[in-house]
Amino acid sequence: MSVITVSEVTKVYNPDKIPVYAVNGVSITVEKGEFIAVIGPSGSGKSTLLNMIGGLDEPTSGEVVIGGHRLSELSEKQLIRFRREHIGFVFQSFNLIPVLTAQENMEFVMLLLGDDKVKRNNRVKELAVEIDLEGKLNSKPSELSGGQQQRVAVARALAPKPTFILADEPTANLDSKSAFKLLDIMARLNEEEKITFIFSTHDPRVISRAKRVINLVDGKIESDVINEPS
Repeated sequence: MSVITVSEVTKVYNPDKIPVYAVNGVSITVEKGEFIAVIGPSGSGKSTLLNMIGGLDEPTSGEVVIGGHRLSELSEKQLIRFRREHIGFVFQSFNLIPVLTAQENMEFVMLLLGDDKVKRNNRVKELAVEIDLEGKLNSKPSELSGGQQQRVAVARALAPKPTFILADEPTANLDSKSAFKLLDIMARLNEEEKITFIFSTHDPRVISRAKRVINLVDGKIESDVINEPS
């Protein structure tokens, strides 16, 4: 079942002067339960592509369809709601709210969606077990290690049970031990719960775990191959 369809998507900056094609005619289809690494050198368009899939950036041309919904047809208000309900975001800088506890950060999107306290608490407890942070729910980000903060960020993305997760360089600021633990957690969630993950990454640790690797060069797909995770 297709979760995402990207059709001939292009993103051009400075179109009226010297045009720069960040993404140039990219088409991909993502099925439920995929574990994809989008790779390529700096400036190849990886983050731009993820931002367009996530509705954070609007294509110059082409179309992104998620679960039958054309993002270009949604109003700004509808798009904000759609992102909250369907797309989980994980960034390399964690983006946790420093004054909130781990639990409050994890349930933040659910709170915005109007979920009641009991539902939020139950979901956070469930996720805390999944990400091995049961004893840290009352800790604030400054009291957590980098790896623990990133796991909170992953739990926040997973909390509303999104259609898929977009992870932009999620291991870039982590040491090897923390990165491997995070990848183990995400790979297990992918295998057991069929959660779809799309990574933008330079990290060979992520690439080696991916089931599919899409290589972007100069905004175009150079290769799109099935990978045997190591």
